Amino acid sequence: MRSPHAAPAIEVAIQHHRAARLAEAETAYRRILEGQPDHFDALHLLGVISYQKGKHDEAVRLISRAVEKDPSAFPALNNLGLAYRALNDSKAARDCFERAVSLQPKYVDAHNNLALLLQMQGDLHAAAAEFREVLSLRPDFADAHFHLGNIFWQQAKLDEAVSSYKRALALNPEMAAAHCSLAKVLEQQGRHVEALAGYRAALAFDPRLAEAHAGLASMLQDQGLIDEALASYRTALSLKPDYVEARWQMAMSQLALSYGPGEDPEKSRNAFARELDALDRWFDADREKDGFKAVGSQQPYYLAYHASDNLGLLSQYGSLCARLMKRWQDDAGLAAPAPASAGGESRPIRVGIVSAYIRDHSVWGAIAKGWCEHLDSARFALHVFKPGDVADAETDFARSRAAFFMEGTRELRAWVEAILDQRLDVILYPEIGMDPMTLKLASMGLALVQAASWGHPQTTGLPTIDYYLSAEDFEPENGQDDYRERLIELPRMGCCYHPLRPRAVDVDLPALGIDATSPLLVCPGTPYKYDPRHDRVFIEIAKRLKRCRFLFFHDPYENVSMKLQKRLESSFAQQGLEFGEYGTFIPRQPLPAFYGILKRADLYLDTMGFSGFNTVMQAIECGLPVVTFEGRYMRGRFGVGILRRMGLPELIAQTEDQYAGIAVKLARGADDRREVRAAIEARRDIVVDDVGPIRALEAFLLQATERAAQASAA
Repeated sequence: MRSPHAAPAIEVAIQHHRAARLAEAETAYRRILEGQPDHFDALHLLGVISYQKGKHDEAVRLISRAVEKDPSAFPALNNLGLAYRALNDSKAARDCFERAVSLQPKYVDAHNNLALLLQMQGDLHAAAAEFREVLSLRPDFADAHFHLGNIFWQQAKLDEAVSSYKRALALNPEMAAAHCSLAKVLEQQGRHVEALAGYRAALAFDPRLAEAHAGLASMLQDQGLIDEALASYRTALSLKPDYVEARWQMAMSQLALSYGPGEDPEKSRNAFARELDALDRWFDADREKDGFKAVGSQQPYYLAYHASDNLGLLSQYGSLCARLMKRWQDDAGLAAPAPASAGGESRPIRVGIVSAYIRDHSVWGAIAKGWCEHLDSARFALHVFKPGDVADAETDFARSRAAFFMEGTRELRAWVEAILDQRLDVILYPEIGMDPMTLKLASMGLALVQAASWGHPQTTGLPTIDYYLSAEDFEPENGQDDYRERLIELPRMGCCYHPLRPRAVDVDLPALGIDATSPLLVCPGTPYKYDPRHDRVFIEIAKRLKRCRFLFFHDPYENVSMKLQKRLESSFAQQGLEFGEYGTFIPRQPLPAFYGILKRADLYLDTMGFSGFNTVMQAIECGLPVVTFEGRYMRGRFGVGILRRMGLPELIAQTEDQYAGIAVKLARGADDRREVRAAIEARRDIVVDDVGPIRALEAFLLQATERAAQASAA
């Protein structure tokens, strides 16, 4: 029971507290407690001051004593929950918030704090329910709309996220964080102009919002504006020096997407090497604990398009990824998997497939679909993990073939726990290098045997990946020298590819600015596949043919393809030629229209240095002659492997001059083209629906899991 004589003292203390005179308020509360050690308000509010000053242990001690005196005091329970949350004691914090809302069901602050805690724990469904409760009590609570939008974003419910952010901004137009988050979602939806405006609005209201500077940097980088992107990352880091995602992305952004006149790929490569060294050192023991947030947020994707030895750089990168993810795994208390059994007679071998691209996508069509369709279900049980919510009929097919199937947008811990719960013998990654969550998972040891394939066609560099599944038709001699993993060359093309056979539609070429009377040479590669060192090939072909039309395709960000176009214009001009008389860039086409162009074209010019597997196969489906170049690395040899397998070595060039010569001969010679088309038609079935590589994969899986089980038992 409170003494009436203490009332004036507590009122004075509270007045100091409300006026943010914390030192005076603390002194006043302590004086009250000297006379009345169990004074509820003094204990509670002195605990609140401790919380405000970052003394969270002391806050818990003081507010707990107050709650002991009055267990029905729901505001004190709410504040105690905040102190526990600051100490990372989520269980105790949740208990406090739940007790507070049970005592006062209309207590908005406690509902909101409980929702935030549930969101932090990854219980998104429960968090969303709590935020809806908050908004039923207080519809004008802008922060609750904002946080509900964040949950929708995490659940990949992008339209709902946009609606929630817009409601928050209608209530508080100056909420910079909502502008920033809305911009991120709009960017993800491909609404780039609106997204860019959103980041700029966020910075107009809060120029010190590091996340907005980093988001703007990411957009600039996607558009190929590397210098501007790096400047924005540096600003973000000046405002938030331990911002691990921005620091990571700044290092990855050193790699240019495409190159304009006079730009040298080696310059960006050297810059990336320097920044990778610096990034490795930057992650000290303190920053390492948050490093998992950065892993995969951006990847050195464009390094693959350098026709250079990437093993050293990627091994350094892979070791950093594995170090940071091991720290997370250790901190999370998620133990390595138990030893695998040998499988075979006792039970089917449990094969995990982890990929965001279990859907209509080139990685699925080239690699993973054959695994799902043809692995013997009596000997191999498929456990498929698909991060992401984009799904289609191909996803349904994979689900029908799997003993276990998990998909969606989930927190890292949920994926790791689910994978470990399945006690997999082996995990296959169709690609490592494109999807963020896949890289995080692959950077840990979640099965005794882990293997990657060529969905992103170069070494992963990860010490956690044991094997790299490639193909004898694609690898050069001594291919093992290019991999950190142990190279497995599956027979022939190493995959079971099923032709797409879409319905081709007629395309009005003149409407696209294409002279239909000139030889049409399709150049379907994305802009970053065109190395400046090979520009002279196009010039040589143009000089010899006099009349021809190179057909290129714009990148979704036209800045990227415009750099390539300007570079080609400059290269042609140096030789006294007008690129516009020979080359045309058009928007990327829907697949039926693209097939219509391939059926109408005279030649397909494969990219030199990074060959296109799927596009070469599509050209073959359309009976279109392909000219390809035998690159040094596997990623430059897809066309070579396909054409050799079909018995068409005359279409394979060993030098740039030979490449130009083959192209000119075929472009000029209608009879030569008809002969090649006839050969393609007669031999096309050789490179499709080949289950032989799947049978070899089965033998490899049996041997690899048995060896791993024996080694673990030794």
